[in-house]
Amino acid sequence: MRQKRAKLYKKCMAMHCLSFGFRQPYQVLVDSEICLTATALGMDFVKQLAITLQGEVKPMITQCCIVELYKMGPSKQPAVDLAKSFERRKCNHKEAIEGVDCVKSVVGETNKHRYVVATQVKDLRYWLRKVPGVPILLLDRSVMVLEAASEATLRAKKLVEEKSMSGPGTSAEKEEVPKKKIRGLKQPNPLSMKKKKPRQEPPPPKKKADAETGQKRKREETTTTTTEGVDRKRRKAGE
Repeated sequence: MRQKRAKLYKKCMAMHCLSFGFRQPYQVLVDSEICLTATALGMDFVKQLAITLQGEVKPMITQCCIVELYKMGPSKQPAVDLAKSFERRKCNHKEAIEGVDCVKSVVGETNKHRYVVATQVKDLRYWLRKVPGVPILLLDRSVMVLEAASEATLRAKKLVEEKSMSGPGTSAEKEEVPKKKIRGLKQPNPLSMKKKKPRQEPPPPKKKADAETGQKRKREETTTTTTEGVDRKRRKAGE
């Protein structure tokens, strides 16, 4: 792949990732016609998908498209084998319908599952260009080509950008939003609080001076008693 083309493809897929939510591995929805072309060219189809999209890929095909290949006869067995190697995408059709209609029903009007569609059918590609956000692949001779983003895709991209620039809401909507009430400090739960026990004051300590005074009085009393006894003895001796 040429460098200029590789840059364009990388830019295209980056836009789809940013604006439409695509991510790797890219889900590539394949139809029966491109399977026929790929086997006729003898190309490594899955490898070319990864090179073109410049990332990991997950090829998928519906049961209706496989049935369509079976109906073409044994000569198309290589295309059937290629299709059977892809992941089966449920289309919920009890009876097989045409591959083009099946792909349309799977993609839908919004491509909500983010498919890259690989098809050789011109009418299908024309229809897919009207759906925003659908990368389209095709084989031109032996080269895989990623189409430029369609007008519907570019319009949808612009709307996404405008929405992101304007923010979540207009100024009028912002004014209508009620202001939050400012709450005061939370008070503790009175039930969870422990009751304060009354503080018991310790008895006052005995003063040292009082103790010394008591001892002094005892000594004085003892001294007085002793003196009185001596005086009595002296009086008796004098008599």
